[in-house]
Amino acid sequence: MKLLRIGATGEEIPAVLGEDGRIFALAELTGDIDGAFLATGGTGRAAAALAAGQLPEVDAVGLRIGAPVARPGKLVCVGLNYRDHAAETGAVVPERPVVFMKDPATVVGPYDQVLIPRGSVKTDWEVELAVVIGREARYLASPDEAAAHIAGYAISNDVSEREFQLEYSSQWDLGKSCETFNPMGPWLVTPDEVADPQALGLRLAVNGETRQADDTKNMIFEVGYLVWYLSQYMVLRPGDVINTGTPAGVALGLPGTPYLRAGDTVELSIDGLGTQRQTFIDA
Repeated sequence: MKLLRIGATGEEIPAVLGEDGRIFALAELTGDIDGAFLATGGTGRAAAALAAGQLPEVDAVGLRIGAPVARPGKLVCVGLNYRDHAAETGAVVPERPVVFMKDPATVVGPYDQVLIPRGSVKTDWEVELAVVIGREARYLASPDEAAAHIAGYAISNDVSEREFQLEYSSQWDLGKSCETFNPMGPWLVTPDEVADPQALGLRLAVNGETRQADDTKNMIFEVGYLVWYLSQYMVLRPGDVINTGTPAGVALGLPGTPYLRAGDTVELSIDGLGTQRQTFIDA
């Protein structure tokens, strides 16, 4: 099942995408697609209502698509999780996951404009598989337990300002938490539609030129391991999002470091999870 939120910023309504491409409202089941909805079996109720023909159809023509999860409690990111990306940035391949937090308020819709921060000269892109938590994960015994705690998957663009990130502080927060720096969606795709999260092709193009093309099979730390690992150090709650890392092809590692400028367009896709497209403008 593919869950989404449609409408103007701050006025989104929860919905589900039918197999025939029609969109159906979930307003009779929930006020939003959020942690409370996920924690109480909301996806199962939505699937049952859709199958029974109980949901009203929505005319979504011209409506904005928002991020598929409202108000994530945490946005946890994993850095350097592909060997080729570590190599292109001159970093050592990590022995343990590199973990940092990103302001959850950076999450915006998959087609929203992204703001290049004032003073920025090194705004960069990162296509990533996002994992959305559906059930509290606390001290999981093994990575095998992780699947039962995952509500679904989505595309994230972990936009980054490299000068802020790497030159202005010993931590990465400044370059990761600028406003609009995490487009997400278009859908939250439930695990039954993702046969293997470690077999998904990722792609990103800038102004029509392919910059990133890889597969989640090349992650250093797989999805199940990451959920297990993080649960040893923090409680993962329903609605939390994990960005699982990006492959090679970011501007930081390319010849000439072609960082983003106002007017540039970035397009992202992950197998089965849809596509994104953002135009970058000056803040």
